[in-house]
Amino acid sequence: MSLQQEIIAKLGVQPQIDVEAEIRKRVDFLKEYITKAGVSGLLIAISGGIDSAVAAGLCKRATDELTEEKGREFKTVGVFQPYGQQIDISDSYAVAEAFDLKYRVETNIEEAVNEIALEAEFGLKSIGVHQHLSRGGKGNVKARTRMVVQYALAFELNLLVVGTDHASEAITGFYTKYGDGAVDITPLSSLNKRQVRELARSLGVPQSVLDKAPTAGLWEGQTDEQELGITYGDNSDYLEGKTISDEAREKLEKQYLKTEHKRASIPGI
Repeated sequence: MSLQQEIIAKLGVQPQIDVEAEIRKRVDFLKEYITKAGVSGLLIAISGGIDSAVAAGLCKRATDELTEEKGREFKTVGVFQPYGQQIDISDSYAVAEAFDLKYRVETNIEEAVNEIALEAEFGLKSIGVHQHLSRGGKGNVKARTRMVVQYALAFELNLLVVGTDHASEAITGFYTKYGDGAVDITPLSSLNKRQVRELARSLGVPQSVLDKAPTAGLWEGQTDEQELGITYGDNSDYLEGKTISDEAREKLEKQYLKTEHKRASIPGI
């Protein structure tokens, strides 16, 4: 078995999908998990990007169906988490409107992140390293702070925290360990980016979200493809078992091997 075949098998990506069947399967998955966990619904952070929009649409459909079937309310709570001023926050609200999310809250993480960054920089100075946190280091603080807030809300509301990671992120490790990778359930995990986009069109994700460049939003001007040096087209082709350029394949496989620690269980002895 080639490394490509091994990766595809581990991540569970199919070369082709039936979009409506995939939506049904993932909604049922969410409903079953909510019921087994005995919770009141789902919490989803809505960034304004396509992944969280699709996850929000699946969540709302699942909790709406459970509400009708069980005769009591199950809720999807949408959380907006800008750092200071987020120029595309309107896309987050557009997603909430598109899926009729009546429960929504905005929690600005700027003050908390800056305080944590100051404490970390103080710690660095105490061991003789006089520097500010790097751009990447502070970006990780942002991602982890967002999850702290999400779990605080979810605990009080008896909700599960839903993740937006999918196979195209898993193969590259393009998420923050114990940040956006720290969730209770991931309804998109066996889809690649192209397939997520197919679900988005069917679910009715706003066009402004469909049209924007994918970004983690951890610093100004950041885009996924620019940072990784790999297009989502090549990424998705690879995960569908297609042949891509040697350069792109080598980048993807190197990134996969380098980030294995993110996908593995915590090691111990």
